[in-house]
Amino acid sequence: MTTPGFNKHKHDEIMHEHEHMHVTHHAQGGVGGEIEHLASAHMHAHNHPAVEHAHRAHENFEREHQHEAHVHDHAHPARS
Repeated sequence: MTTPGFNKHKHDEIMHEHEHMHVTHHAQGGVGGEIEHLASAHMHAHNHPAVEHAHRAHENFEREHQHEAHVHDHAHPARS
């Protein structure tokens, strides 16, 4: 059963590239020190395997995709 307003569909595998952000915690002065958040970014190609799912129609796929969480194998981002 599909939720009302959701369209069931398939996405082919895609390969694309966009910026990935990383945040690490740095304890200044060692253990017990003040925690600083260090941010970095990098670009690399990665894949999304084919999938069948249901959701409300996209208004702007590229813009919406930028805000979705992803899990990638950073050792092999194009084969995860």
